[in-house]
Amino acid sequence: MIKYAIIIPDGAADEPLEQFGQQTVIEAAETPNMDKISTQGRQGIVQTIPEDMEAGSDVAQMSLLGYNPLRYYSGRAPIEAAARNIELSATDWVFRCNLVTIADGRMADHSAGHISTKEAEKLINELDKQLNNKKFHFYTGVSYRHLLVFKGLDFDVQTYPPHDCIGTTIEKVLPRGKNAEALIDLMARSQQFFANHDINKVRRDLGENQVSSIWLWGQGKKARMDSFQKRFGIKGAAITAVDLVRGLSKLVGFDLIDVTGATGFVDTNYEGKGYAAVEALDKYDLVFVHIEAPDEASHNGSAEMKKKAIEQIDKHIVGPVLEALQARENWRILVMPDHPTYIGSRAHSSEPVPFAMAGTNVSGVLHTTFSEANAAKSGFKIDNGFELMEYFLKS
Repeated sequence: MIKYAIIIPDGAADEPLEQFGQQTVIEAAETPNMDKISTQGRQGIVQTIPEDMEAGSDVAQMSLLGYNPLRYYSGRAPIEAAARNIELSATDWVFRCNLVTIADGRMADHSAGHISTKEAEKLINELDKQLNNKKFHFYTGVSYRHLLVFKGLDFDVQTYPPHDCIGTTIEKVLPRGKNAEALIDLMARSQQFFANHDINKVRRDLGENQVSSIWLWGQGKKARMDSFQKRFGIKGAAITAVDLVRGLSKLVGFDLIDVTGATGFVDTNYEGKGYAAVEALDKYDLVFVHIEAPDEASHNGSAEMKKKAIEQIDKHIVGPVLEALQARENWRILVMPDHPTYIGSRAHSSEPVPFAMAGTNVSGVLHTTFSEANAAKSGFKIDNGFELMEYFLKS
């Protein structure tokens, strides 16, 4: 039986940067294991974001899992609700709820300084109690990432991901459309509640970003997806610290493997994820490992932080998994970002991403190190991202 591994350094693809001598972060980073995959196997580029869809991790991750977002996508928040086992009725609307920092009328930080889960839970629970409205309910998550479920109200609104609005005037990116005023009112009331909260007073004294507001976006209704095992005949497991990927994994029927110290940030437990992935290969046909760190580094505008994260992924996850696979008779490995996240804009892009794969019956014509430019030179492009999975598993 062939064994498969897919490793996703989220948002790792980037543009050439002056500080790295016009190299991208991937090119500047020491990635001997990714390079081994690309030189022994093959590279290419893939369009994970369909035309006219936003460059979100939800859409991109759905594509690379082999599901056409144009058919299956119902919003980001419903996917995260699935991760948390939140029961939604057919008429419920669920929104992603960030804790953000607003300064001088602009979005300053999509994560309120990557606020701790303990602080965030206290703020969200107290806000929910303060507002005390049976039409909506907050559900706490990890760090700055939470959910809000509305009942008895219908929406047709445009909302904006806060991580793509860094530095933007808030008035330009407030929700708009049917019943948007309900969302704007909630955000305004949260600002009043947070203004003099004790947690913010402490964060201010410590020089940390304060929680200015909730930010509502990524709305949708209950998500449904077909079983991965029924579609591809393969039993899979996922390793991730992010509810978005946990939710997608649950919706397609992957088992979830928890890793102590996995945070969804650059301080995550890289070694633990690599070890868990190697162990999972004994039990599962496919192991899917997602690492959020490069994306968060990009949103923070730190090229050095992103470079270090990619190097840690290569050393502690790609390396051990590749070694474990090579000890088997039949195997394949795929490494790729879900989408680019540019250091310069601190935002996602819908441009194609590079991928590298190696293993049983995989060969290429351009045996070069892994990078955006080399992948593009290969001449191998998959225009519909959801078709990559079929190619990786079957061809």
